[in-house]
Amino acid sequence: MYSRTTDDLQAMYECGIRVAVEPSFWLGSTRRYAGTFWDYFQLILDFEPQRARRFGIDHYACVSVNPKEAENLALAEEVLGGIQPYLEHERCLAIGEIGFNLVTPNEEQVFLRQLEMAKKRKMLVLIHTPHDTPNVSKRHGVERTLDILRELNYDFDRIMVDHNTENTMDLVRKADIWAGLTVYPYSKLNPERVFDIVKKWGIERTWVNSSADWGSSDPTSLAKVAAHLKHNGFSEKQLETLLCENPLRFYKQSGKFNPKFDLPFVHPSTYQR
Repeated sequence: MYSRTTDDLQAMYECGIRVAVEPSFWLGSTRRYAGTFWDYFQLILDFEPQRARRFGIDHYACVSVNPKEAENLALAEEVLGGIQPYLEHERCLAIGEIGFNLVTPNEEQVFLRQLEMAKKRKMLVLIHTPHDTPNVSKRHGVERTLDILRELNYDFDRIMVDHNTENTMDLVRKADIWAGLTVYPYSKLNPERVFDIVKKWGIERTWVNSSADWGSSDPTSLAKVAAHLKHNGFSEKQLETLLCENPLRFYKQSGKFNPKFDLPFVHPSTYQR
């Protein structure tokens, strides 16, 4: 939500979204100071829930050093050295996103450090998987991610591997780990591709994420996926499981997640000036 306007919040409410969980993400330019990370964590844990609440949405967050900012090891270590208060925050549900962007040794080192922190604190984990590019293979990134999790003997029920495509679903299904499908207007998945994936692989341990970042993205993607799946034969129960019950089941493991689905929408015209 750091990159979204209040118009987006209103659109989310109007299409039926009542709860949002925001992962830590890249702010668009490389940060140079640990304090800028900590201020960002404070913003998504304190200010964004207040902003969303006016629009009838119960907002939570996850905090981490995102893989796009893992190359500066000294800075990453400084940030992680002061991250504990934010992990303990009542609105922090998980460590994430962590994982790979370019699948480099530095990214792996920061990934391992945060996995260790999560395991020690018995926290949930959201894992980012790389984009397919001429130099990077998403499938290789997922394979290396799963190898690391096996080496650490991590509880797969407490981890979600995100941004899957048709080329990685066999890997996450074989591992029996939570699988995320992220929907964008033009990149990653669209509703049609989500339909094909869940038709083939089922909805167990799977969620769909709306996209929300600096590029062409759409925080109301969930509603579009729901409409497309319903049009193509998915039942109301299947939709409820995929789009609501599955993420609720995952996040309730945090011990902090008590979402409110009945927050009132406060019209902007009533705000004090």
